[in-house]
Amino acid sequence: MIGPTLGRYFAKRTFLAVAAIFAIAFLIVFLFDFLDMVRANIDRPSFSWGTALLASLFRVPAFSEQVLPFATLFGMMAGLLALSRKLELVVARAAGISVWQFLAPPLAVAVALGIVATVAYNPLAAHLKGRSEELQTELAGNAQRRADDTAREVWLRQSGEDGESIVHARQATRRGLHLSGVTMHIFDAHGHFQGRVEAAEADHEPTGRWRLTDAVVARPGEAPEHHDSWFVATRLKAEQIGESLVEPDTVSFWALPSFIETARAAGLPAFQFELQYQLLLARPLLLVAMVLIAATVSLRVFRFGNIGRMILGGVASGFVLYVAGEVARGMGGVGIVPPVLAAWTPAVVASSIGFTILLHQEDG
Repeated sequence: MIGPTLGRYFAKRTFLAVAAIFAIAFLIVFLFDFLDMVRANIDRPSFSWGTALLASLFRVPAFSEQVLPFATLFGMMAGLLALSRKLELVVARAAGISVWQFLAPPLAVAVALGIVATVAYNPLAAHLKGRSEELQTELAGNAQRRADDTAREVWLRQSGEDGESIVHARQATRRGLHLSGVTMHIFDAHGHFQGRVEAAEADHEPTGRWRLTDAVVARPGEAPEHHDSWFVATRLKAEQIGESLVEPDTVSFWALPSFIETARAAGLPAFQFELQYQLLLARPLLLVAMVLIAATVSLRVFRFGNIGRMILGGVASGFVLYVAGEVARGMGGVGIVPPVLAAWTPAVVASSIGFTILLHQEDG
């Protein structure tokens, strides 16, 4: 068995390599984001260099979460190649330590990084991103919409005393409590179509109804009617509407289960929230897969040559895994495949392939 001193040494070397790669990527993303933010806001009267710096710095952690798997891959490759170049792995093998034994510390580092990134770094990144949006609003002044507004189209399915209805709006503000460009398709309790309402605006009232302004009501077989105000009952609460419009990557790991339930209560598909939750749960296994892939291309003795080709193979493997992960994520986000399957399949397949290749290389 590998000794504790040697195990800590391998763990330290690989962890520092991963941390260095992640820090470099973090710095690059921060610089580009900061320059873009300065370019977009420097001509505005409310612009402040300090505010722009903090807004960009607070936003980068959420972006850098996507970099962590590849920082692990390249960091582990760099750390293992450094150990191999100095023949430290050769000495370890000569001492009777198998590849599985000296890979145990890097694997433990990967699992620990995955757990910390899920339960601690992700909530921090989500909180900082929210703070960044507030600073961006302050930075842009009146030229920018409120931080809790959304320019994307909104779809809601709701129920009320009058039956069910499907709500579509071109834009939502005040966390979804004010809608613009509204179209409602109304159905009775048995699902039969009752009519369509088109309105310039809709406001959610605490009494449990939507107040539609400048509304045109069209019922089957009847001429359209214009109303200055038209009311539609709803069981959706203000908190449910606001939470259902939040993007999944802005919600912390600990809050995702409640958001999933909120989305379902609002009649919205919760696939994206479920996918994000499962991706965070699968992150430790994904990082383990990165270590195994890095080991398959980094354990060759330097004097045997072909190191550049092996490094290129590791980079190509990471790219293929990224593409496969994005395809699975896209399919899981819209419900084509179950979110659990979409989140866990890339990590399971990659770790299985890495383990199989490494087993073939080392044990024949």
